[in-house]
Amino acid sequence: MPLFSSKLLSWYNKHKRTLPWREHRSPYAVWVSEIMLQQTRVETVIPYFKKWMKLFPSVRALASASEREVLNAWEGLGYYSRARNFHKAAKTVVENYGGKLPRDVDELRKLPGIGRYTAGALASIIYDMNEPALDGNLKRVYARLFDVKTPINSTEGEKLLWKIARENLPKGKAADFNQALMDLGAMVCLPKNPRCDVCPIARDCKARGSGVQHLRPVKMAKKRVPHNVHVAAVIVERIGNSLYVLLSQRPSNGLLAGMWEFPNARVEGEPAGDVASALRAAYRLNVRMKRGLHPLTVVEHTYSHFKVTVRAFRCEISSKAMSDNLKWIRLNDLRKYPMGKVDRAIARKLKSDGHF
Repeated sequence: MPLFSSKLLSWYNKHKRTLPWREHRSPYAVWVSEIMLQQTRVETVIPYFKKWMKLFPSVRALASASEREVLNAWEGLGYYSRARNFHKAAKTVVENYGGKLPRDVDELRKLPGIGRYTAGALASIIYDMNEPALDGNLKRVYARLFDVKTPINSTEGEKLLWKIARENLPKGKAADFNQALMDLGAMVCLPKNPRCDVCPIARDCKARGSGVQHLRPVKMAKKRVPHNVHVAAVIVERIGNSLYVLLSQRPSNGLLAGMWEFPNARVEGEPAGDVASALRAAYRLNVRMKRGLHPLTVVEHTYSHFKVTVRAFRCEISSKAMSDNLKWIRLNDLRKYPMGKVDRAIARKLKSDGHF
């Protein structure tokens, strides 16, 4: 066992976080948490996890749910491919493995949405297998502990960190050790202002010994994030005794796959005058502005690889011809249709506005 491991494990026994998936102690609960925690903070995940476990308490319950139910439950967590892959993986586990996660790491990695880190975390935490794990927290801890000068977001850095993780994994203690590193990264070895004064392995930390802990981990500079501008049409009509709004369902692959949105299109420069032509080109949808160039709302959002500003305008249809992926939805049923953050913000504004 590496010299620092016993100190870390002792600290973990006294200070480990109380987390709902640790209380559940079921393989499925651990799986849910690991998928949700990919690129998402623990504080954000906790309420979603609790809601999810009530809606889909078992892998069989998840496998039998509809995609819309799954996406609705996931709405707000972002990175929706995680939810779709999780849903597909649940079906595979039920159909091919009798509802139980496979014990073989290679078999785990064949499941949609399970990469090298998640496979290692599941294998070690659920089955206590001697498998390392390496998420963002663990990369930061290892980079400081071993004073790694190679950028951690480079191919060489990734390879080196996996090597370090495997070489320093205490046999028979993988579950607690991996979770101890996760907790240390979340509570002590913080991205900024690491709390070295209370770190149980501070004396073993090579970066601290050299006084460069604030300079680790090293990362390659990110590319400039492009900024796109979109216009969206908010079209409400009374059909019978109810108000309906026109929505579009996104394709079954790509960004926000299968989610619902207000008809929108990307424009260049000042968008106000391009609303009608942009929507006509995108949806064969002919519209007129209802209230001039004043938008109902403007929503800004940052995705992983770009930023977007969406200006939503009240419109009315001037022709009945339109694309097949457009659908009239009862205004009171909007909550039942999963949306990304931008369109949900527009929907909330529409509901609260009350003037159509």
